[in-house]
Amino acid sequence: MAYWWVNHKQTRDHEIRGGYLWSPYRNTNGAFNQTYENMKLVRPGDIVFSYAHGGIGAVGRVTESATPSPKPLEFGNVGDYWSNEGSLVDVDFKQAHRPLQPKAHIASIGPMLPNRYSPLQKNGNGNQGCYLAGISDALGHVLMALLDMQQVRELDQPSPYMIDQVPNAHVLDDIHRIESDPLIPETQRLQLAKARVGQGFFRKQVILLDNACRVTGVTDTRLLIASHIKPWREANNAERLSGHNGLLLSPHVDALFDEQFITFEDDGKMHVHPSLSRDVLERWSIDPSKCVERFRPEQTTFLAHHRDLFARKSTSV
Repeated sequence: MAYWWVNHKQTRDHEIRGGYLWSPYRNTNGAFNQTYENMKLVRPGDIVFSYAHGGIGAVGRVTESATPSPKPLEFGNVGDYWSNEGSLVDVDFKQAHRPLQPKAHIASIGPMLPNRYSPLQKNGNGNQGCYLAGISDALGHVLMALLDMQQVRELDQPSPYMIDQVPNAHVLDDIHRIESDPLIPETQRLQLAKARVGQGFFRKQVILLDNACRVTGVTDTRLLIASHIKPWREANNAERLSGHNGLLLSPHVDALFDEQFITFEDDGKMHVHPSLSRDVLERWSIDPSKCVERFRPEQTTFLAHHRDLFARKSTSV
């Protein structure tokens, strides 16, 4: 297990809520940056200290090594000058019990900072040129104590998935097409394969937008499926990775939505396919008259496509 320190003032909120770290491969001018390269050295089980606005407010455990990934859409205008190609590391963060201002402790922690690629300047201020820095075990232990998080096992998290979708022949065929398509950039290939089964970068973006099933209200994301609104086969690669083209749904609701047995208006009104037995709805405790939360403007185009498929299914009965 290794200890890492991430300086992410601009992207801290997105990365803490989303459960990841992301950096471009290179500096804006194309120059090599060791603190970006460090993303490739991180391993599951490592500990990451989150530093922003002069303080460490969260600590996380790495759950998956770096994978190629496009820049997260939720960054918006932040980092416009960054390349769209980079690395993503999955991290489960927890808020620190006692947030820490490292500058106030610079006399004690300063001598333990790395000589090269230090996350802090000698005066205790953050080093803006450093994104992810490796730190010693000794400094890691001191920081854990200062943050009142002395037991690393506090950072243990349950599995992010309890519902595993078994890929069928169509899914496996789509994944094979992705892996063998030379026109798909490296940063998209793995994330597209994960998105095909509702995981990875796509799932994280959906959870950022919706933290519960709109129909059942279940909030334990381990039990929910990140479902594409506009079906995979009819979406382009950007749409396949967009969190706005996704809904977080309970498995039985996902089954109905995926097969266009139910759909939604932009205001949240539910429509039910005429061939769907009301007995199914009753046994699954789905109220067809329920109006779920209004959808975001960015989702309306995807929903319109889904309603069109629903209408075509209805006329074919």
